[in-house]
Amino acid sequence: MNAMAAEHTGGVESIRYQASLVHRVVRTNVDGITHEESLRQPEPGGNCLNWVVGHLVWAYAGALPLVRQAPAVDKERLTQYARGGPPLTEAGQAMQFDELLAAWDESSRRMDRGLADFPTDTLGHPAPGSPTGNPNETVGSLLATIMFHQAYHTGQTAVLRRLIGKAGAIK
Repeated sequence: MNAMAAEHTGGVESIRYQASLVHRVVRTNVDGITHEESLRQPEPGGNCLNWVVGHLVWAYAGALPLVRQAPAVDKERLTQYARGGPPLTEAGQAMQFDELLAAWDESSRRMDRGLADFPTDTLGHPAPGSPTGNPNETVGSLLATIMFHQAYHTGQTAVLRRLIGKAGAIK
């Protein structure tokens, strides 16, 4: 993000709006899904719905400090949902789906709260790191990347819902 874009409050409001959409779409797509259903593995490969939702919570656990909020769940409890980790194949490795959904709701509330009061003048500042390896990562571009990540996996929740055997939730 360039300095000119960082000066516009619309950047933060746009990210906040994206976060609210992501939260709502995930909740819509997981409606009526049981813990057992959340563990069904897609064939021929990929991650189950439990892993995808856990991964969304894991990503927010890393992102919330950026918006001056504490993670809803300690990242140590979420290691099985980390980027690049193996698919969840044993129920004992997974958090209960209702617990993950509560963590998703709380993480989303905290992201919204952090973005609501986010100082827009910091969007152009250097980011504390870059998951994409961008040497010019700014706080604004990092927040945009985080929201892209969340939206990407949110789309997977719709596909996994169908693979479980449920009708599409978004009409």
